[in-house]
Amino acid sequence: MAAARGAALVALPFLVAVGLTLLSVPWPGARQCVLRPFTAGAARLTELERRRLARFLDIEVTSDYGGHQALRYLAARTAVGLLGGLVLLAGLAGIAYGTFLLWGWLLGYAFHDLVSVVTSGVGGLFLLFLAVQGVLGVVGLEARLARDVLGPETQDALRHRIEELAASRAGVVEAVHDERRRIERDLHDGVQQRLVALGMLLGRARRSQDQAKARALLAQAHEESRQALDELREVAWRVYPTALDEAGLRIALETVAERSAIPVRLDYGLTAEPVTAVRTAAYFVVAEALTNALKHSGAARVDVALTAVAPGTLTVRVTDDGTGGADPAGGGLLGLARRVAALDGRLSVVSPPGGPTTVTAELPAPSPGGVPCG
Repeated sequence: MAAARGAALVALPFLVAVGLTLLSVPWPGARQCVLRPFTAGAARLTELERRRLARFLDIEVTSDYGGHQALRYLAARTAVGLLGGLVLLAGLAGIAYGTFLLWGWLLGYAFHDLVSVVTSGVGGLFLLFLAVQGVLGVVGLEARLARDVLGPETQDALRHRIEELAASRAGVVEAVHDERRRIERDLHDGVQQRLVALGMLLGRARRSQDQAKARALLAQAHEESRQALDELREVAWRVYPTALDEAGLRIALETVAERSAIPVRLDYGLTAEPVTAVRTAAYFVVAEALTNALKHSGAARVDVALTAVAPGTLTVRVTDDGTGGADPAGGGLLGLARRVAALDGRLSVVSPPGGPTTVTAELPAPSPGGVPCG
């Protein structure tokens, strides 16, 4: 609060100088030239304000603003700063009156009218309460002012949103094509080869005149059919597990952990079942991260944690103790990033050489009756 008041006192003479300069230069064209050093100075002062808001009040504001925006912000911010100064003085007065009975007694004052002293103390405490509420209000006003004045214009925000949606849509289309190619590859290299071998074994059994050999071929064909069925179920599970709809996200993730070739510790911290799109994305983040850990990291253990870190946000974190060096632009992780971005979420991959590797997805998590953001 004191830093904000100091910033207002610094900005006040600066704004007075800007006003006097504008009054002394009546020509619009000349004003633009004269204002250039002032807009540069306003941008520097506003940058200090932006850092103060981020450090002390946890208010994040983009740095993509112009000099004229900075001037408008400083003008409005000075008024808010002076208001905050009045609130601070009211708080100090409330403390003084509210504690007068205590510090007056310590200093040896003679209280001739104790009723008036007590009444003043109660009034001071009430004034202090109002000042605290005023501080909270000024902080909220600072946040709104910074976002409204320094934030992008409405048209710029809409244009940026359209670009994001276009990129997200293109990414989803590409992710769908990648998934189709992966399914085709799995069927061709796995199930199709099993079925070809099964057909050949059955053909040899039919042509064989040796009953013992025919029975052996049929037994081998039966084994091939069993393995083909297992591989087909595996492909279907990777496409979309029925347990996700029938039993929910927790059971589906527990099944993934049980099927994993390396130990997986699941920490499921959600109290409510996410909506379909969110739980599907969360499931595939875990499944793909486990697959990458198994294939590339040489990990001996994987930790999976699902938490609701804030209202409306679900965080999925997968950490392995492998060798690290995962490439976020790789096929699997890139597909995950596109899937998460389609829900207005974020995917981050931290994988230094030597490990560990941490894949974190932040997903919007509306209530089951709502819809995902975007």
